[in-house]
Amino acid sequence: MHQLSKNAIIGYPAGIITGITYGLNPLFGMPLMNKGVSIESILFFRYSIAVVLLGLYLLVTKQSFCISKKQMGVLLILGVLYTFSSIFLFEAYNYIASGLATTLIFLYPVLVAIIMVFLRVYPSWPVWLAIIATFAGVVIMSQGSGETSINPIGVLLSLGSALVYALFIVIINRGKSIANISHSLLTFYALSVGAMIFLGKILFSDSGITTGIDNAVDWLNLVGLALLPTIVSTSTLAIATRNIGATKASVLGVFEPITAILIGTLVFGEPLSSSIVIGITISIIAVTFMIYVTKR
Repeated sequence: MHQLSKNAIIGYPAGIITGITYGLNPLFGMPLMNKGVSIESILFFRYSIAVVLLGLYLLVTKQSFCISKKQMGVLLILGVLYTFSSIFLFEAYNYIASGLATTLIFLYPVLVAIIMVFLRVYPSWPVWLAIIATFAGVVIMSQGSGETSINPIGVLLSLGSALVYALFIVIINRGKSIANISHSLLTFYALSVGAMIFLGKILFSDSGITTGIDNAVDWLNLVGLALLPTIVSTSTLAIATRNIGATKASVLGVFEPITAILIGTLVFGEPLSSSIVIGITISIIAVTFMIYVTKR
């Protein structure tokens, strides 16, 4: 067995954390949506709380908020992409099961690999094999959702979320102008853009900003959304992408649907079928194989 590089030791765990924390979206989001809280309000508070917490962290650690005009442009694009990824995902929850929506988003590693090929960065055969095997595992997992009919609108929204998320990952990996920006500052500005977009949407809609948010549990769910699937997942995604590359980082996102399905089973009492167990096993073996065979 070859020695793992420093980049691999940092990048692979970060990628796994990204997948697990992003897969927690349904855990915090679904209870709020079931109470009638609007998607705009959920995502506004999610992003705003995250921005405040990150801003405080940057102040305490005495990091500079200064960025150049060129960096501002790239961060604006990243913010818009990340925002629309969230919008499409939460809208998809209205049409198809949350576990299935999160599963379909796992098309993004394939999209990342295709985009990288257009940029003349060619993944090695173990990475392609891992992509194919993990996607096959996710398809097998989705067979356990119990859906008899699948709404095509929900499928398209999930695929839209996957595409913009793939573009987000590639820009972080390839954006030379933002290469020297810390993961925390990058996340702070990307989420600030999202918070402003959602505030604008709320101001132009009829729904009240706090409609349906009426107890401590609701606020805890919003804080949970801000911390884990937002701050932690975005920061660790930047760390993983910069250390092991966009394609490998995205393959590790297989932990998203695994987490979402396990939450469905353990928290919401959804049945754990044999197809889900087989799919999870295939995916974990594929990711372990990629880490073992490839090196930075």
